[in-house]
Amino acid sequence: MDTSTAVPFNAALASSAQRDGFDMPSLAVREIERLRARVRELSAELVDAQESVRRHVARELHDGVGAELTATRFALAGIETWLPADAPPQCAAALAVANRSLDAVQAANRDAIAQLHAPSFETGLAGALQCWARDFSMRTGLRITFTCSGDARLARLPADAALAMFRVAQEALNNVAKHARATCADLRVETGARHLRLLVSDDGIGLPRGARERGGQKKTGGHFGLAGMQARCAAFDGTLRISARRTSVGRGEDSGTGSNAAITPRGTLVQARFAWHALLAAAPTPRAARRALQS
Repeated sequence: MDTSTAVPFNAALASSAQRDGFDMPSLAVREIERLRARVRELSAELVDAQESVRRHVARELHDGVGAELTATRFALAGIETWLPADAPPQCAAALAVANRSLDAVQAANRDAIAQLHAPSFETGLAGALQCWARDFSMRTGLRITFTCSGDARLARLPADAALAMFRVAQEALNNVAKHARATCADLRVETGARHLRLLVSDDGIGLPRGARERGGQKKTGGHFGLAGMQARCAAFDGTLRISARRTSVGRGEDSGTGSNAAITPRGTLVQARFAWHALLAAAPTPRAARRALQS
């Protein structure tokens, strides 16, 4: 996914700057940095808005929908108590169906609230990801393997940076469970000198036709989660790339090795990259960031 910024070249401005003794390369670099900072600021504001909406929806589900479901449970219990002994058996059967449906709705409501709430990072990003992946695997039946670098910098991540990475992993695995028809997924956190990478791969059906040409931003079934993932990466000077996962398929006796192994696409690979300098920096408030950009 190309997140570079094109800066138009103005010949008149260039000649004027040269006459006034300005260094055009330095001006261009400063302008690019200003635009990148603006992208980070807007992405951070979008992420803040998304988290605010998540909190609001979680409260509504808990206080509104949850309360209505509880009231319905009591009403059904009352009907069951007041049902005459000589009532047709179809009445008891209908009540049983209603109770099972209510159980399913309450479970779905609890899962939705859990997904919307921000996790606790008391055990760090690795602990939060491992705990969530385990619970998600139990709920969906998707087998998930988790590997995390032992980089000491992970323990110093501010909460907003850890939350951004957590949400990207959460959304990627949700997409696997909903759309990929996969049986297995791999969640991996890798670190380098300048960047931290979050990788999610699966063994599912792969990218929809044409998705790669659109930069992996195809809205599947009206789902806009990929745009949120991209915004979370951009807020920390990062990028999001979605591609076909390539695996080795053997030919003949030497399967998986040597020249007899064919590389074929199977599943999807999500690569989210974050810049360490942005992750570890103290996040300014939007107003402070705007003043810095205007100075």
